Amino acid sequence: MNTPPILSQEELGCAMQKLRALAAAMNQVLFGQKDLIELVLIGVLARGHILLEGLPGLGKTELVKGLSRALDITARRVQFTPDLLPGDITGTPVLQERDGTKNFIFQEGPVFANIMLADEINRASPKTQSALLEAMQERRVTVMGETHALPSPFFVLATQNPIELEGTFPLPEAQLDRFLFKINVNRTPADVLARIVLNREMGVEPEISPVLNAQELQELMQMARNVAIPEVVADYIGRLVNATHPGESEASGGVKYGASPRAALGLAAAAKARALRHGRAFCSFEDVQAVIHPVLEHRILLNHTARLDGQTPTAVINRLVREIPAQNKPLPDSLAAAKIH
Repeated sequence: MNTPPILSQEELGCAMQKLRALAAAMNQVLFGQKDLIELVLIGVLARGHILLEGLPGLGKTELVKGLSRALDITARRVQFTPDLLPGDITGTPVLQERDGTKNFIFQEGPVFANIMLADEINRASPKTQSALLEAMQERRVTVMGETHALPSPFFVLATQNPIELEGTFPLPEAQLDRFLFKINVNRTPADVLARIVLNREMGVEPEISPVLNAQELQELMQMARNVAIPEVVADYIGRLVNATHPGESEASGGVKYGASPRAALGLAAAAKARALRHGRAFCSFEDVQAVIHPVLEHRILLNHTARLDGQTPTAVINRLVREIPAQNKPLPDSLAAAKIH
């Protein structure tokens, strides 16, 4: 097995500088949402798709548009509506005549971009939503028996309204599992709202200049993959994900279906990306705990009784973190006595 090279301090410092500049650029678009911006950056570094959920008007779409401008990569936006068809996303073959012969020529859809913004994705029918399954997992689309590769890098950054709103369709579990993160976008504090209003009144619009190009972004992604994950941290991830299943832990009471192996891989990738964001060549237990909620919450399905009792996946994960120890085995007495609590 090939061991990834250990990142040098010079490489880590350069990566931190670039990511700090990218975060500053995104903060010009979305004031007062530091935690949200951090998670989006980590998700991008981990090569994951991101689902943003929140009420209309909270800046979800503007955040994604600002990210595409700061990264200087191609981005296309699709407004999902009930009448949208799968071919409107993937593209369709068009009959064209050339030199007296007629042939089907594939016309690429908006999915052929580095970033596809799927705006209000849960307003489209389940048939249209499923058109993204192959693209999100395999980074390719197949139309009429022909497979077409998507650009690299490729991300789906989707926004959705809470399912309580009218005209929404819940995303199928198979598609939810393909999103690395599901992030809840909260409302903006009063002082930030005042700043936004004043800037708009004075005609101040955020101007975002490109911070990274596609090649630099891919280099950062490769660095995130090269972040080392100690065996004890990998073991912690495995025990956490396994404990989400019914009967595997006390915390999983009320859970109908737990997280998949894809969740364990996603949790490891996100932890490594967070370590790089903080300038470290090794990921830690704290990195795992910092990203466990956006990685696992949408992958834990509760049974009917638990939902009626008001339980939530958030509460299940909180119980898991308290129940599952970071160290699978107790420390030796000499080390345990010296450990700083």
